[in-house]
Amino acid sequence: MMSAAQSQTTLVSKLEALQCHFTWDLDPSKTNFLRLSDTLVDIGTEEGNCWLGHIYNLRGFIQYKLGLTEDAQSFFNKAAEAFRQMRKADDGPWLVVNYGNLAWLHHHLGDQAESEAYLSKVEALMEKYPSPPQDELHAEIYAEKAWTLMKFSGDRELVADYFQKAIRMHPDMVEWNTSHVMGLASAFKHSKTGLEADVLEKIRVAKEQDPENLYLAAYYLEQRAKKGEEVEDEARELAGKVLRNPVSSHSGMKAILRVYRHYVSIDEAIDLAEKALENHPDVRYLKRCAALTLKWKIFLSSDSRPKQSMIDRAISLYEEVISLYPGSSFVKKVDLANIYAKSKQAKAEQMYQELLEIDLEPADKQLLYNHYAKYLYYNRQDHNKSIKYHMKAAAIPHQSFYRGNSIEALEKIKNKRRNPMWREIEEFLENLQEP
Repeated sequence: MMSAAQSQTTLVSKLEALQCHFTWDLDPSKTNFLRLSDTLVDIGTEEGNCWLGHIYNLRGFIQYKLGLTEDAQSFFNKAAEAFRQMRKADDGPWLVVNYGNLAWLHHHLGDQAESEAYLSKVEALMEKYPSPPQDELHAEIYAEKAWTLMKFSGDRELVADYFQKAIRMHPDMVEWNTSHVMGLASAFKHSKTGLEADVLEKIRVAKEQDPENLYLAAYYLEQRAKKGEEVEDEARELAGKVLRNPVSSHSGMKAILRVYRHYVSIDEAIDLAEKALENHPDVRYLKRCAALTLKWKIFLSSDSRPKQSMIDRAISLYEEVISLYPGSSFVKKVDLANIYAKSKQAKAEQMYQELLEIDLEPADKQLLYNHYAKYLYYNRQDHNKSIKYHMKAAAIPHQSFYRGNSIEALEKIKNKRRNPMWREIEEFLENLQEP
């Protein structure tokens, strides 16, 4: 007869062999979990969302990591129901990850009998739906694993590989292909010239296959505009469709606003965001979009002195947005500090000092130091202190846009040789540690 200790060891080894969120090494900081939770909430839960089961599964895992076990179980149960409704079937391989999550959750709650019951459900599913012989996992598991890793900025090659395996087994799953090509496109996020030709072609094909996806349509429009195409008329037509779409961060609103910002006009972007907010005054995501367009106007407009009424509206919106995103408001606070710098220097400095005292993740430190360096240079005319903060951003061995931007700024100052610190900058850059 197996002892209690042996039984526990066997149970744990079975749990560790499961394919689910608890075994996928998803362990970022609490800050990143809070941000991701907000991101998932903004995607929305409207009927027909093909990723709804995956969203609930991931939200359940996040709630568990945040110590909210009752919420975690509720979301895992919602995930199972969402999969059943979407697939129009009571069971299938798409429930393997969900049952694995529930097995782990009950194990952590100390309910070993319930944990074993879910393990038995996983085994029964695997017996009823054997894995394809040429691959170790079901297509549905590959797809959910790829989608989940994408949310954690995981290894792009691994994400692409999982999606490709899933698509190869079920080429008719349009949403898998759409997510796959958007994952490929994410590598070009900060590119000024847009996507490489082969990735752009994949986006075009995905758009044809997924014509109802307005986010994808707006993204493709933006990429064509980056290649020099005239897109104003198409942008306005697409904006009308986005306004009629159910509200969601995946509805295409932010993507079409980016097109307006660069290729139509910032003023029209503001009008579009305000129109959407007028239609749905209580939706926090649209308040965030409206705040973003005002930030663009204040910082990107050729008018160096924006109207005080616009600054006041931006401040009011940002303060409201920060209150609506309490767990993920850091970047919005940096934006608000920069807006305050246009009219209330003391308030801007106070906000920056408060932000500088927070214990931050490396990527957030880089963002803050980079922004503060620019604030010091342009608003305070304190060039030497600005250099010090660009150095602080660059010194953190984490690859990011903001680290690269600060290194660029330091290179320019060094090359001009006008600032008395240029030799110090040169020595600093020579000894810079690579991530």
